Amino acid sequence: SAMISRIDPGRIKKELDKKNIVIVAGFQGLSQYYDVTTLGRGGSDTSAVGIAVALSADLCQIYTDVEGVYTADPRYVEDAIKLKSISYDEMLEVSTLGAKVLNNRSVEIAKKHNVELEVLSSFVDVPGTIVREAASSMEKMLISGVAKDNNVAKISITGIPDTQGWAFRIFSKLSTRDISVDTILQSAVHEDKRDIFFTVNEDRLDDAMEALSKYCESIEGAKLTCDKNVSKISIVGAGMQTHAGVASKMFEALFTANIDIQMIATSEIKVSVIVSQENSDEAVRTVHSAFFTTVD
Repeated sequence: SAMISRIDPGRIKKELDKKNIVIVAGFQGLSQYYDVTTLGRGGSDTSAVGIAVALSADLCQIYTDVEGVYTADPRYVEDAIKLKSISYDEMLEVSTLGAKVLNNRSVEIAKKHNVELEVLSSFVDVPGTIVREAASSMEKMLISGVAKDNNVAKISITGIPDTQGWAFRIFSKLSTRDISVDTILQSAVHEDKRDIFFTVNEDRLDDAMEALSKYCESIEGAKLTCDKNVSKISIVGAGMQTHAGVASKMFEALFTANIDIQMIATSEIKVSVIVSQENSDEAVRTVHSAFFTTVD
């Protein structure tokens, strides 16, 4: 996928000065050699925000098939709540973690240039969700949403000798193929051996397994396996930076629903867990109910 390096808004400004309505084809552009390039999935969002930046616009409205940004996907969670506003950082996390409302590249550009976004419905004339630097009422909400990502696969390597540089040797095989690694979990040393588990995007799983197979075959006792039947469930919210017990509340909800947590990853504004894909929808509903049973 191409990246935006420059936008020339000259023609657009001329037409706007003439009071004309300008329609621009998103998702695509021209390279320095005048070859047509595409921006990949979500390229239309990215185009719109890029043009808004080039025009120094106060607001960029993105029309989609939902009425705004919800606390969870309303197709799976009936009591999902539409947010009036959400911060750039929260929206970026939600987009990266599987929500399909906005492309994460478009949010990155908006944050970098401080352009407010509004997510609106193409079918219903109602106010949408504003995405900006500081969301209103942020202090009242522990989390802003629950996201699910099924494009996840877990890779396990067991029986690795506990020698210096073992992690570098494993992950360098992936980096040379431009494969990103997400959640990582390693075991304690047992009989001079250790195990490691990590996740990659499922669409890069075959490449990852190919990159690691020869390395693992060269290590006596090492075993390489993978599991596609997993999902990543995440809670996102700037409020968790100042509130204790958020992760505990999520884990309690999953425990009560008898949903096993395979891996855990955290940051300042998110907590992600890996669960079996067959339990993913129930996990989203369970976690959402734990945090959004009552709303001020």
